[in-house]
Amino acid sequence: MKLFNILAALITLAALFSYINHRFIKLPTTIGVMAISLLGSLGMVFLGVFDVGYEERALQLVESIDFDETLLHGMLSFLLFAGALHIDVNRLARQKWIIGTLATVGTISSTFLVGGLTWLVLQLLQLPVPGIYCLLFGALISPTDPIAVLGILKKVGVPESLETKICGESLFNDGIAVVVFLVLLEIATGGHGVTAGTVLWLFVKEALGGLLFGLTVGYIAFRLLKSVDNYKVEVLITLALVAGGYALASRLHISGPLAVVVAGLLIGNRGRLLAMSEVTRINLDTFWELVDEVLNVVLFVLIGLEVLVLSWDASYLSAGVIIIPLLLLVRFVCVAVPVKLLGFFRSFSPHVIKILTWGGLRGGISVAMVLSLPTGVERDILLTMTYLVVVFSIIVQGLTVGRLVQASAQTGSGRAAE
Repeated sequence: MKLFNILAALITLAALFSYINHRFIKLPTTIGVMAISLLGSLGMVFLGVFDVGYEERALQLVESIDFDETLLHGMLSFLLFAGALHIDVNRLARQKWIIGTLATVGTISSTFLVGGLTWLVLQLLQLPVPGIYCLLFGALISPTDPIAVLGILKKVGVPESLETKICGESLFNDGIAVVVFLVLLEIATGGHGVTAGTVLWLFVKEALGGLLFGLTVGYIAFRLLKSVDNYKVEVLITLALVAGGYALASRLHISGPLAVVVAGLLIGNRGRLLAMSEVTRINLDTFWELVDEVLNVVLFVLIGLEVLVLSWDASYLSAGVIIIPLLLLVRFVCVAVPVKLLGFFRSFSPHVIKILTWGGLRGGISVAMVLSLPTGVERDILLTMTYLVVVFSIIVQGLTVGRLVQASAQTGSGRAAE
């Protein structure tokens, strides 16, 4: 299917589902769009039993889309930059220890804990998946996605410090998780040449290289923005920074997600303050907010449609259902331990552990990473598990986290939050 036809179909579906949700269902946009897309896909699967033909045509559309390539090497860079652009670095700095700990130690710990539990679950279900693939599942399912939850949190008046923690963690743990995933994938597919030193070098090169590269290209873009005063040119410079910077980072085999986040923080703070006029700031914010909204809606349409490529094996579905509460337990542990330890030196918002645990939604990046695995039985099993986790996370957790925040606020002890 030609690229233009695919884009036309996705944008048309995104617009139609957004209208239906806004007009009749009135859920948060991303959650509503994904729910409609999911129900439509399930309907096509049902109609496929009667050989109506709709499922086959829809399946052709979904299979023609390289979800891994589309998200990891396309949409992700724009989504991360748009998110980082509006993060206040001063607020981020005040939360640096908890955000840094959750994004690094938390993500790596979650990878190994989830990987170990996944191996046990699959063994019990007599699904012999190699341990390295279980670790890959741990890496791809560990990053959190704030897209669906941040709008809800703002509506219910979540403390500013907690919003910064959720958003800051998700921006950086996406990049860390991709690095860990790529290192593990190299071990799984790289043959006999992988050693502890090789793994450490890969991690350092990807992570540290991405951070330094992001600072470099971000500073170059900052100097360019400072030298002109034309919002159309400046918007194009930021577009080039995201698209060109991410592509070059991938070419250099360093972390594109981390590079884009760092560049976005630099432009959104120092660039906004010192290199832009008020007209440029308004137009730049409007442009990137629109890009963010359109890409998010299209992404959640894609997630809903991906149900068409799942394997409906009962044991695969059972594994996914079992892993959901275990994943929440791991998330609780990986949040509670650093919060309790850091609590000796600073204060946190009331019920922060509960909210960070339940508000740690999984999203499209997890689906994209699992689809990038080599074709085989292992991929089919992990894809089904990932999809069930993501759907539960976005629909169940996404629709209830607002109530959790409100309930926590009513019973809060009023402790000051830093």
